[in-house]
Amino acid sequence: MRLSRYFLPVLKENPAEAQIVSHRYMLRAGMIRQQAAGIYSWLPLGFKVLRRIEQIVHEEQQRAGHIPMLMPTLQPADLWRESGRYDDYGEEMLRITDRHKRDMLYGPTNEEMITDIFRAHISSYKDLPLTLYHVQWKFRDEIRPRFGVMRGREFLMKDGYNFDLTKADALHAYNRHLVSYLRTYERMGLQALPMRADSGPIGGDNTHEFLVLADTGESEVYYDSAVTDIRLGARAIDYDDHAQCQAVMEEFTALYARTDETHDPAAFAAIPAARQRMARGIEVGQIFYFGTKYSEPMGATVVTADGGRVPVHMGSHGIGVSRLLGAIIEASHDDKGIIWPEGVTPFHCGIVNLKQGDAGTDAACMEVYTALKARGLDPLYDDRDERAGAKFATMDLIGLPWRITAGPRGLASGKVELTCRRTGLTEEMPAPDAIERIAAIYKDI
Repeated sequence: MRLSRYFLPVLKENPAEAQIVSHRYMLRAGMIRQQAAGIYSWLPLGFKVLRRIEQIVHEEQQRAGHIPMLMPTLQPADLWRESGRYDDYGEEMLRITDRHKRDMLYGPTNEEMITDIFRAHISSYKDLPLTLYHVQWKFRDEIRPRFGVMRGREFLMKDGYNFDLTKADALHAYNRHLVSYLRTYERMGLQALPMRADSGPIGGDNTHEFLVLADTGESEVYYDSAVTDIRLGARAIDYDDHAQCQAVMEEFTALYARTDETHDPAAFAAIPAARQRMARGIEVGQIFYFGTKYSEPMGATVVTADGGRVPVHMGSHGIGVSRLLGAIIEASHDDKGIIWPEGVTPFHCGIVNLKQGDAGTDAACMEVYTALKARGLDPLYDDRDERAGAKFATMDLIGLPWRITAGPRGLASGKVELTCRRTGLTEEMPAPDAIERIAAIYKDI
């Protein structure tokens, strides 16, 4: 994309309403625009990152054997009355009456609807196990929305639901989701720690939240510092192997890591003092096993091998797709702007022309731009008639991880500059070498 033809409404000053780094930089970088309290339009740059995050979520869910679908944003209230949650959920639920005086709601989550879909189509144990998921907009009427996309009223969420014959099978689905979530976050350049948490209005006894450590996090967390040394990495995982998934679960949850709702001071005190940590964290996902909490009252049952009929065991598993943008920025930024990890960057590389209008420099930049696109990459070429300082400031603000800079002086010696946004280090090299370096970086991402 050529920046002269793109819509990127960057702001020079910090917006007064932005209280945390991610909200400030998302507004300044022209990623979002507030339309109402806690409700945002996603402008082109923000939308590109949102879609990159969503794509990673889809890839890792399907790698784990989960099946994508799509459910509506509006739900009939009668389904929630069946489960008993309609009156219990509270004022966060946006309740609506349609023109036929039927009670509806803007879905904050989808346990009831997915259970209704399951009971309409599945009746035999032979159709299990089954995990369905979707990525859909949700609405929760927060009393005080704040911090931009971190605590908005409308948000994009991946929520998945497993249906299993037995508790043991459902706990394997729980472990499988934990493994797939770990891989998802690591691909985004994040370390999200699974922590024992409270189930809240979803219900159930088994639940872990995934939290990114950040000073601006809303959750107070307590953990053994050794847990931050564990990585899933590139290890091969067979998601059908119960023992292998259970081993990963045990590896990542054996050490103490809890949110304030489930904190056990005595267990925390048993950790060696040098490894005791108290911090704040941003929740970016949560997994639940809740057994027959929904299947039993809603009649989601299957016929077993001996001819009996039993309610299925279920779990619910969510990732805050839109919230992840804020979490990534909170974890990866400096005083100049955002620093996107390569896995989620809106453009793979920025190209800065130091002398727009100069025939040689224009031609060199277009050659780099064309060559990167030919390799399947998505560069952003700043071809505006602006001073160099303004171009560098824009690139730093929007956080592209790599930048190629071309100007008459360097080109006279046959070289361009390749700059790493994270380290700030710049190397001079021939343009073809810079192009190959960028292509190699993204080859396996």
